[in-house]
Amino acid sequence: MQHSTPVTPGSTSPRADARTPTAPERAWTEHVIWWHVYPLGFGGADTTGADRSPQPRLLDLVPWLDHLLALGANGLALGPVFASSTHGYDTIDWFRVDPRLGTDDDLVTLIEAAHAKGVRVMLDGVFNHVGPEFPALQEARADSSSPAAALFRRDEHGDLATFEGHGGLIALDHSSPEVVRVVSEVLVHWAERGADAWRLDAAYSVPSSFWAEVLRPLRESHPDVWVVGEVLHGDYAAAVRDGGLDSVTQYELWQGTWHGIQDVNLHELAWALTRHDEFLDEFAPLTFVGNHDVTRIASQIDDERHHAHAVVLLFTLGGVPSVYYGDELGLRAVKEERVGGDDAIRPAFPRWSGDDGVGTDAGAGAGADAGADAVSLVAGADPAVLALHQEMVGVRRRHPWLHGARTRAVSVTNETLVLEVRGAGADEVLVVALNLGDEPLRVADPAPAADGWVAGRDAGLDGDVLVVGAHGWAVVAPRG
Repeated sequence: MQHSTPVTPGSTSPRADARTPTAPERAWTEHVIWWHVYPLGFGGADTTGADRSPQPRLLDLVPWLDHLLALGANGLALGPVFASSTHGYDTIDWFRVDPRLGTDDDLVTLIEAAHAKGVRVMLDGVFNHVGPEFPALQEARADSSSPAAALFRRDEHGDLATFEGHGGLIALDHSSPEVVRVVSEVLVHWAERGADAWRLDAAYSVPSSFWAEVLRPLRESHPDVWVVGEVLHGDYAAAVRDGGLDSVTQYELWQGTWHGIQDVNLHELAWALTRHDEFLDEFAPLTFVGNHDVTRIASQIDDERHHAHAVVLLFTLGGVPSVYYGDELGLRAVKEERVGGDDAIRPAFPRWSGDDGVGTDAGAGAGADAGADAVSLVAGADPAVLALHQEMVGVRRRHPWLHGARTRAVSVTNETLVLEVRGAGADEVLVVALNLGDEPLRVADPAPAADGWVAGRDAGLDGDVLVVGAHGWAVVAPRG
């Protein structure tokens, strides 16, 4: 029988007084769980640019708000919705909704419908680069001496700079006062129309000084709007601090989670958690196990018995959790490095009408019906995966202090990990135990409370010992 072994000497407990700083005006984010949707894919729009026929696809999301609520989420994070040439990230106009998704009024209708159900809405701002049909770019290309030419960055050869070599994505010059002015105006414009949050695409490619400057008017007029930057690696804390952001995307934890589980090397995950705690000292990262840019978690981890472990971590670790649409249904898809290689991970979802019984009742009954309908409507949906997500969101709701919780690795092997997850209060503590191995994991220290069972699979309490069976997991409250 394999026993959990203690971590090396020198490991420290989370500080009992640790609290993740959150601006008072944006304290709502301590309770938000996002459901992240890529609208062009969700609505089945053509993203090649061949067919840009107008269609009010954003309105198709309104009935799906009940599924969001059935999941237990209360935030709708939208991918690009502004006019673009193909996939949404080659912007044409920041002030106009993409006709393939509908009109400006349709976006406002969706936001208002979400707000009526207590759901916050986040928009995706692409301000590092623009697409070839961006009017100022066309003017700059026609006349290199025009004022528009000053809006774009040049490379060492004097040519228009691109985003990571993509010829269809031309980089803005973030030292330009006019770029600063326009981006500031965009942020405020849509906040005035109800946007509660912004995701800043490719924030890692933009000088922090630019973000600090453009966010100033937004902070003055809409201090409750939350801003998260897309940052892949590097100094997350500096990106937040210097850019005036609230948060960044926690790719390090995403990598440590799926890779550690896939490779059965939970030491990698334990190391990622030490970094995660350092970030929590300064801000609450946006956490996720899937998004519109990565292979789905059910396809990243080969062993189906271990898919749940990633979900458990998402909802028991500190941060602001985000669930990518379809992950809560167990969908599978692999991202490929080719033209159209993102299509599989950005699928179309079926339309719902009032006749389906979804979106017609905001009461408690609507949520259960919405969950069942989602499973029946979406091909490949797994009701057990949805049930797991709902269970773990419930754990999160009952323990809201998890937003800023720190973790201590009580014990770690390649196959097992026991975490003490602690908040600021003396009674704010849970134990999370993961087992990827074929032998039971017995956890006697910290001892579970007699009535401390919270959630788990193939696990249970044996007196003073938590027993996690092969490939199982558990969340318990410790004694005292």
